[in-house]
Formats: sequence, structure tokens, C-alpha cells
Amino acid sequence: MEHFDVLIVGAGLSGIGAAYRIQTQSPDRSYAILEARTAIGGTWDLFRYPGIRSDSDMFTLGFPFHAWGGKAIADGPDILAYVNETAATYGIDKHIRFGQRVARASWSSETAQWTVETEDSAYTCSFLYCCSGYYDYDEGYVVDFPGQADFEGKVIHPQHWPADLDHSGKRVVVVGSGATAVTLVPAMAATAEHVTMLQRTPSYIASRPAADAFADRLRRALPEKLAHRIVRTKNIALSTLTYNAFRKFPGPAARLLNRMAARQLPASIPADPHFTPTYKPWDQRLCLVPDSDLFRALRRGTASVVTDEIERFTRTGLLLKSGAELPADVVVTATGLRMVALGKIELTVDGRPAPVSETFVYRGLMLSGVPNLAWCVGYTNNSWTLRSDLSSQFVARLLNHLRATGTDICLPEIEPAEYAAPRRPVVDLSSGYIQRAAAILPRQGPNGPWRLRQNYPRDLVTFRFGPIDDGILHFTRRTA
Repeated sequence: MEHFDVLIVGAGLSGIGAAYRIQTQSPDRSYAILEARTAIGGTWDLFRYPGIRSDSDMFTLGFPFHAWGGKAIADGPDILAYVNETAATYGIDKHIRFGQRVARASWSSETAQWTVETEDSAYTCSFLYCCSGYYDYDEGYVVDFPGQADFEGKVIHPQHWPADLDHSGKRVVVVGSGATAVTLVPAMAATAEHVTMLQRTPSYIASRPAADAFADRLRRALPEKLAHRIVRTKNIALSTLTYNAFRKFPGPAARLLNRMAARQLPASIPADPHFTPTYKPWDQRLCLVPDSDLFRALRRGTASVVTDEIERFTRTGLLLKSGAELPADVVVTATGLRMVALGKIELTVDGRPAPVSETFVYRGLMLSGVPNLAWCVGYTNNSWTLRSDLSSQFVARLLNHLRATGTDICLPEIEPAEYAAPRRPVVDLSSGYIQRAAAILPRQGPNGPWRLRQNYPRDLVTFRFGPIDDGILHFTRRTA
């Protein structure tokens, strides 16, 4: 078995960023990336549905150490090319082992090592860093609608988009109202006969320009890296202030979003009920549409919105609970994703199973009672990479602390009183895909380092400058 100081699981945005931080901030550590698929990119290589794009601006979703040179709201293929370019630029691609799906990881306190088993190989490492996100790459969330077998058209889930699908001139129904649905509808409406977005409940939707005019002007006037840093700082500040204002004043925020949507809708589509959610802004993630593409498709009449529930599939379409029927040649079930913890890796610690659902997250990245392991999780209210990069910088600091103190093991331990407190899921949103996974995810505690806060400025200070040895994270030497 090969041994590495650090094994990174996943070669997507998080894994490539983690590798950069380890090789630059803890350069004396050997590392490898284990990637289950045959390509770099993670989410951006997996999803191939029409119109796939970022729903965060690329100046914050991109890496702080590798400037982004395209439009602010980027298309999926451009993001994938950027991730590959970053990996090649810094030599990270040479550390990737493809086709290595991690199945099990076993910790031994005697050797202070993880034994990591893939489907056909095994490795040992001193520190295991899971950067595989929290989505199930094997399958999305699929609803078994009554009568679906009777439907003579095609039923497709966005996670497994067929490369040969031609929807030109077809009647398409997209079931859902989240980020995937609002991306698919205008993209498919460009060539389909008509696209209907069928939603059970609406989502908050905001428009913004795909290009950042300020960033474009700045890049013409300043060196690329400096311009990138300034735009990134500006966008972080703006998104943080907007989120905090929306959470503090949900009523005015909801009315503002509803008015913005109503101004862009045709007279035939009222904002209530189609664009008036019942939840507060940011109880679920805000959907972003660049250059108002969804609203433009609705105004052109190539797309429409129906708020109703499916009674059953028919031979030629969908029968709704209201009694209405939607004819369809293609039905896209954008019904959500499945969440998993640590890429479904089975953990054991000193021979005992360590179920992830029984752990609490320390600083949003380590698990109580599990040594020398970190799980990279991004923000839900901001760009994923903002938090994943801070997590990787903290892991590099942690590795340096272990070396400097001559210790081998770092273990976060939670007090019994905090463990007994009411449990909250690690991702604290009301979205269906999160609620469905609440029982399998680790928990967050009520306060302190056991609380995962959606606060980039606070995390920036804590992760970069806060004490490593804080009395909760315990450091020891191996027993053998």
C-alpha cells in the first residue's frame, strides 16, 4: 500500500483548491487525490444538461489564487475548463489517481493512520480530507409518479442527461422550481415548441447581469490578479450585506423580490401565486437567472409556468390535481438531488463503526470523535468556494501544528452537555433535499465551534488567525 501524508477525496473545485493549499502552505507533506470518476471537475464534469451554469458569481466561486477571466455568471463548460486549467497550471493534475472510488476508511490510533480502501486498491495516510461535496453522484432524487410507465414520451432526470436527446420542436414539461429548473427552461425554450415549468410551490428568483461591467472595466485598467482581488472583495462584501439584510428584514426582502419578478412577467402570468413563495427569503437558496433569461422566455411565450401538483402521468402527458392536463413529449424531473455525507465512505475508528450521523461538526469541517479527518463543506448563502478555501487553509495550518508540536493525532471532542442539546442538521435550510437527508448527515451544535455559521468575514478571521489548540481540538501522539 502506498502511504501519503494527506489523501484528498475528490478532484472537483474543492479538491483542486485543497491540493493547492497543501502544496503551498504545508509543502513538506506528500499528498494524492483519489477521484472516483475518470476526469477532473466534479459537479461541473458530471452535469451536462442544457444551459448548466453557475448560480454564484465566478469571482467568488473561482479560486482566489487563480484569476477568473470570463463573465461573472459562467456556463458549465467554461467552469470545467477553468478547473482543468488550474490543476494543470499548478501541477496538481499529476497527483490525481482516477477511477478510485473510496468505499471504506479505517483509523488506527496505534499507527495514527487511516487505511483507505477503494474498489481495487488500498492506501494509507496520516490525514484524510474529504472534498467530494455532499451530493450523491450516482443518482439524483427521483419521484415515482403514478402512471409513469404509461407515458409514451421520454422522462429524464437532469443528473443523467442523454447526450443524444433532441428536444427541438417538442413539447417539454420541466417538473420543479429550483436552480436546475430555472436554468433548463430558458435553455430548452430556445428550440422546443414550448416549455412548461410545472411547480408545486414557487421559489424566490432574482435576476442579475451575466457580465460584470465593473469587473470588465477594472480588468482593462489594472493587472489581472489585482483586478480579480478587488472584484472578489467587492462581491463578497455585497453578497454578505445582502444576505444579512434579507435575513434581518424578511418581510421587506420578500416584497422586493416579488416586485422585481412582477415587473418582468407578462400580463398573462401573475406573480401571485407563481412567484410568491410562502417561506422567507434564504430559508431556501435564492435562485439566480442571468440577464433575465427565464423572464424573457416567459414574455416571448416560448415558456410558461403552472403551479399545481401531478395526479398521474398519462399516455400523452400529465394529469394535474386541478383536473388540467399538460401535453408533453419530454418530461424533465428536476425534482432535486440526493445528499450524502463524506461520499458514502464507511468509517471505523479503532475497529468500531463511526456513523457520521452521530457526530457533530467542529468548525464546520471536522467530526467529533473522528481523528485526523476533515470534510470540506461550502456555504449555502454564498459561493461554495469561499468556505471550502478557508477550510483548506485551516487544514494546512493544522498539519503544520501537528508537525511543530511533534504530535500525530488531532481529535475534536464535544462535551456531554453540548451533545445532549437539540440537534440541528449541518446544512440548516428548509429545502426538500436537505430535509430528506437530515437523518444521515452530521449535526451542528448550539454555539461555539460546533455551530456552522454562514458568515464569511467571521470564518475568515477564525480559520486564518484563530488558535489551533483551543482546548476542544485535542492533540496526542500515537500509542505504538
